[in-house]
Amino acid sequence: MSVDHLIRRSDRRRSETPNAVMTTFASPSQGGAGHAMWRVDMAPGARGPLHSFDAEQIWAVVEGGATVELDGASFAVEPGDTVVLPAGTTRRINADTDHGFAAIVSAPAGAEARVDGSPDTVVPPWTI
Repeated sequence: MSVDHLIRRSDRRRSETPNAVMTTFASPSQGGAGHAMWRVDMAPGARGPLHSFDAEQIWAVVEGGATVELDGASFAVEPGDTVVLPAGTTRRINADTDHGFAAIVSAPAGAEARVDGSPDTVVPPWTI
């Protein structure tokens, strides 16, 4: 194994938003990965923005729980559940009010996000 492909714990990146903390485990800027992988931690009752991505994301729930809003439908998730969020779908994550929420997420690096109602896109820093 080449050490060029090893990302040490000390090389993880932490990004904070008003809704969550993202800890990046792998991304192009951390060793040339073609996909990004990160952990999302949301405090009890936290609610993400209504938004979409131009790429598929895969969320594996590891702690707590949440209600996922996906293209007008909503459903509860708990540890052990995995959610595939298709590209272009409007989504929002609402953390459990008692236990919060944590998930491991994977997506193509550099995927662009758009907050609902805005023409602007952004590449989240935890994915590059």
